Amino acid sequence: MLGHQTTLRDSLEFSGVGVHSGQEVNMVLLPADANTGIVFNVTDPSFPDKTIDLPANLRTVGATDLCTVLGSLNAAHAATIEHLMAALRALNVDNVIVELDAGEVPVMDGSSIVFVEAIRSVGLTSLAARRCYIRVNKPIRVDMGASWGEFVPYEGTRFEVEIDFDCEAIGRQSFASDIAEDVFCTELSRARTFGFMKDVERLWAAGFALGSSLENSVVIGDDNNIINPEGLRYKDEFVRHKTLDAIGDLALAGAPIIGCYRSYRGGHKLNAMVLSALLSDKEAFDFVEPPMSRPKIMHGELVAVSAPAYAAVLV
Repeated sequence: MLGHQTTLRDSLEFSGVGVHSGQEVNMVLLPADANTGIVFNVTDPSFPDKTIDLPANLRTVGATDLCTVLGSLNAAHAATIEHLMAALRALNVDNVIVELDAGEVPVMDGSSIVFVEAIRSVGLTSLAARRCYIRVNKPIRVDMGASWGEFVPYEGTRFEVEIDFDCEAIGRQSFASDIAEDVFCTELSRARTFGFMKDVERLWAAGFALGSSLENSVVIGDDNNIINPEGLRYKDEFVRHKTLDAIGDLALAGAPIIGCYRSYRGGHKLNAMVLSALLSDKEAFDFVEPPMSRPKIMHGELVAVSAPAYAAVLV
């Protein structure tokens, strides 16, 4: 564990499409001072010359349908933040300003790998302030129909995620591992969002998945086959993406969590509910600081990244 907070060594620029809005979006990640946290700076749709700061924490969450949204969908907001948040948390980036010129983080290839590679290319700067952790002290569980999620005490950061779909292409899958930077980068970061062709018209009508395509989503056809010509990146890519999502959603705690998170048939809504239950119980967690240590710093220059804009399928 690193003892000091970090920020990016240099700025990063991304351009792509919002997977739900279908809009072209430009995003800039800027280095930030200690104790800033992750803050999304977005344009107010009612006042184009005005921007709004949305701190990436649980109190700012406005919706959890198919993605995690900061702010209100009827006002200034930042949608689909989970893939970026997962990369920032897994790579131990504590302080960043995220500037968006639209209301959604660009989906890139549907995973976190583009963000991971860009962050690693510029590296991190260690700041003077110490990092604080949230330590789970007792089990906290939330049941939601056939789904459930829980935190349990654990000396480390661990995720145990299980999914169960009535679909031959997915079925029942599980992923369990302590999560460190190398594990995230090799085992999770390339896992893409996914969805079903049979749901696409319903989602389009509801205003979702307008920017989804085979370039940024794993798509399951009506015959239960994977439509993407290249197939899967991992044999169990579906549960690995659900784990990636959970890491991004729980990053809204505002600090790394020392404990184990378990879920069965979970999603963004359940992740938020379990995190809320933990942080609402003062006996369930403590704020702690790790022993002094020196973080590994990488070096690089400004990197601009773009992804093609497509429309189609589902997320």
